[in-house]
Amino acid sequence: MLILLVPVLLLAAFAVYLLFIVQHFNPLRHISGPPVRSLFGNHLSAVLDPRRSPTVHKHFVEKYGRSVRIRGVGPWDDRLLTLDPVSLAYILKNSTHYEKPWQSRRLISSLIGLGMLSAEGQIHKRQRRIATPAFSVQNMRALIPLVYRKADQLTHRWRDMTEEKESTEWTTVDVCHWMSRATFDIIGLAGFDYNFNSIQDESNELFLAYKEMFDKVINNSTFWGTLASVYFPTLFNLIPNQRSRIIERCRAVIRREAGNMITEKKRKIAEGQQSGKAYQGKDILTQLLTSNASVDIPPEQRIGDEEMLHNINTFMFAGSDTTSLTVSWTLHLLAENPQMQERLRTELLSVSHSMLPLNFSELTEEETQSIYAEIAELPYLHNVVREALRLIPPLHSTLRVATQDDLIPISSPLRCKDGSIDPAKTLRISKGTFVHVSVEAFNLDQDVWGKDAWVFNPDRWDSLPEKVQEQPGLFANILSFSAGPRSCIGMRFALIEIKTFLFILLTNFVFQPGPTPIDKINVVLTRPYLAKQFSKGSQLPLRIKSVVRSG
Repeated sequence: MLILLVPVLLLAAFAVYLLFIVQHFNPLRHISGPPVRSLFGNHLSAVLDPRRSPTVHKHFVEKYGRSVRIRGVGPWDDRLLTLDPVSLAYILKNSTHYEKPWQSRRLISSLIGLGMLSAEGQIHKRQRRIATPAFSVQNMRALIPLVYRKADQLTHRWRDMTEEKESTEWTTVDVCHWMSRATFDIIGLAGFDYNFNSIQDESNELFLAYKEMFDKVINNSTFWGTLASVYFPTLFNLIPNQRSRIIERCRAVIRREAGNMITEKKRKIAEGQQSGKAYQGKDILTQLLTSNASVDIPPEQRIGDEEMLHNINTFMFAGSDTTSLTVSWTLHLLAENPQMQERLRTELLSVSHSMLPLNFSELTEEETQSIYAEIAELPYLHNVVREALRLIPPLHSTLRVATQDDLIPISSPLRCKDGSIDPAKTLRISKGTFVHVSVEAFNLDQDVWGKDAWVFNPDRWDSLPEKVQEQPGLFANILSFSAGPRSCIGMRFALIEIKTFLFILLTNFVFQPGPTPIDKINVVLTRPYLAKQFSKGSQLPLRIKSVVRSG
């Protein structure tokens, strides 16, 4: 009996420690933050739900300051929510001191492996070093004609749909669904010289495996099921459940097909070396394999086929969903603002107007490159893209965890729990503490961007408040592409895709809002759903009609 009692007492003691003692050793206990109403109350829904979070973040800043203590999953989980630009820049810059928590990494790696999204430390540094040459300006420009061809294919599919009706009628199109298919095609060809052909047909086995794993597993996961898969993965997988079966089946398909891609690419590169005529593949996988074999990379710093496979999965996820959502949200915002849409269309049609055939496949690669060079410099298009990325960032928020005790610099007065102001210029944080990084909150901060920060206003970029320059960010002083050593490696390619799709789609179609209001819901990324119809999955129906061109 005593033998059984000992572990029970130890477990009870540990529970008491977590619930009532550990929080008193957390230095965050002194700073101000919203109250919790019960022992296991938390603020996660308030800060993670895009339908509520702008108002919540504004309230937090007004009442508790820019360094706020919030509650995570339990009484032991006091977190720092920082809306201080100096603090955030420090945290994102010092990526070895502030890593993604193991919980986040386990969840990501369970789906797509240990690629750059989930790797930390030397593994991430090695992978990033190998991948960086593949994302050079020259290599990204070489992929522009491919993006044009796929945008043109999408245009023809939509034209077929609109021509089935009278010219005065509108056709409803789920732009989110179609943009996802288009960006899958692009990352397949640009990334790995693999043709999903999903714009034409959604039957490709590898395409279906990716879509089923990401859409069905991520979108339909329950909170408790996700927690169980993270904290008790072995037990969770032993218990029969649909999520585990889907992941196992999809990963088997992905591993087989992606493994074949790597093998085939290695064969072509080797044949080129033997013949003396180097293989000229423009895809990212070819560049990765070439970079990995470079004499500049010591053998111990190279990545193996398993890591290469994981990064193929990473690029498929990060390179398709984020871009397709950005284009979809931008079209939605323009549909809601018809005058802005028409103004942008007029600017787009001014580009090499005589070179705008209905079929962009008629253009040579040189002509395509020339047109994109003009598009990239269009001021209003650039404003629209920046504003859409600011207003609805694909990644709503992320987490970091302190790997050591630290002093975080602050620029705003620190409000204490007792109502006083701490004059210190740093905030003490203990090892293991979570830091909630709200991309959305920084992008929508009314104290920085102005009182209309929650409104779609592309013209704001012609006269920005001075405070904007103090904001960290890889792109346009917003956090949509993050900042620091873990910032988005594919930003250049994403902007090429976004601007190209907007150019081709808006010069061919007029967009109006669909019949049902749209909700923003945070499901790994900020996705559109029909209001009160979450169970139907992510979708963004818009009405479209062909542009009538004069001359």
